[in-house]
Amino acid sequence: MSYKFDSDARYTENDEWARLEDDLVVCGITDYAQDQLSDVVYVELPEVGATVSAGDAVAVVESVKAAADVYAPVSGEIVAVNEALEDSPELVNEDPFGAAWFFKIAPSNLSELDELMDQAAYETYIEEREEG
Repeated sequence: MSYKFDSDARYTENDEWARLEDDLVVCGITDYAQDQLSDVVYVELPEVGATVSAGDAVAVVESVKAAADVYAPVSGEIVAVNEALEDSPELVNEDPFGAAWFFKIAPSNLSELDELMDQAAYETYIEEREEG
């Protein structure tokens, strides 16, 4: 299976992506994650204004197969959420790196982004998992 990636994004071991846009870190789940979940039917987003730490469970995505936590890839304050996902959760399957971003964080420590995987490392990580 070939998955889509965003070369500008960084990746977590929990299959979130994080992309720096201006001063904010935009976050969502990867194409691999949405493929594993199958048809997404519900997204629970975090509260705007919440302060989060990297690794905190901040959102939930539910599919016909499973529910999964979505973790903050970096620490900071949630400054925006993608309300379109509440009405159209299928966007997660259709456009995981674009229309289906989950939330934006004003990061408290930008160096946390450097600790995440780049595209090449994440591709290798997925391949190793699929080989089991």
